[in-house]
Amino acid sequence: MIKDGVLDAHKLQQLGMAVLEIEADAIRSLIQRVDDAFVSACQYMLNCKGRIVVVGMGKSGHIGSKVAATFASTGSPAFFVHPGEASHGDLGMITAVDVVVAISNSGETDEILTILPLIKRLGVPLITLTGNPASRMAQAATVNIDISVEKEACPLGLAPTSSTTATLAMGDALAVSLLEARGFTAEDFARSHPGGRLGRRLLLLIDEIMHSGAQIPRVRDTVSLSEALVEMTRKGLGMTAVLDDQDRLVGIFTDGDLRRVLDRRIDIHELGIREVMTVGGKTARQGMLAAEALQIMEVHKINALLVVDDENRLVGALNMHDLLRSGVV
Repeated sequence: MIKDGVLDAHKLQQLGMAVLEIEADAIRSLIQRVDDAFVSACQYMLNCKGRIVVVGMGKSGHIGSKVAATFASTGSPAFFVHPGEASHGDLGMITAVDVVVAISNSGETDEILTILPLIKRLGVPLITLTGNPASRMAQAATVNIDISVEKEACPLGLAPTSSTTATLAMGDALAVSLLEARGFTAEDFARSHPGGRLGRRLLLLIDEIMHSGAQIPRVRDTVSLSEALVEMTRKGLGMTAVLDDQDRLVGIFTDGDLRRVLDRRIDIHELGIREVMTVGGKTARQGMLAAEALQIMEVHKINALLVVDDENRLVGALNMHDLLRSGVV
């Protein structure tokens, strides 16, 4: 593959594609194993009053850690326990109301076999993901899910490749099935991911990003257009709210309205704002999600919104730049 210090690019491509084909076949073969054992495993986890405890050694441990994290982030509380550490005190992390998910391709991992009697003594359901249904782990399990593969993608047949990919895929299948069965929503997901973009989109309220108090551009409905323009310039949001003498919103005037008005060759000092404003206008309610405000802007093709309370009194203002800065867009 290396000749005169030069890599054979075509050969590398062939090897890479071969690995992906082998691993894709391994995953496809799992489809027929989503059977009664799979359903039973899901049922035990759905009925779990405690936590799903995932154990695994070596590469299976790395996969197990990710599987536990996926369970936890999709509505099924879970954590990973290293079986070697479990023999030295961490077994106390497993309680009688938990479910244990043990992962081992061979089904003969010594560190897991060592703690099996203690797990059985607790009386907790034991779900195993093994590549050998005849193994001691599979035989001891309450439910065993077969994750065997025809061959590893490693040409030596030694490095866990197809087997770890298949295990990860089966773990995802379990997690997503539990997610659906629990009625887990995007909002639930966002609550466990508040720092991510999805969390911001689904949890951020407009109250947290809107301009309020003296920052809100506002004029009385009795002022001239020129006075309204001064207020718009001073506040820099590309609009101004128009209020009646009870501080209730009666309209909005925007940069777009100004361009349309100037086409008419009017006297901005003589023309009253009430004659050119948009009556009412699209508004957002206090306590609304920022994502909902974004949807209103997108549907109506506008760049700014006024925020009102239940009595139609002005409490805030925001524009598309505010949503961009907050990460909602």
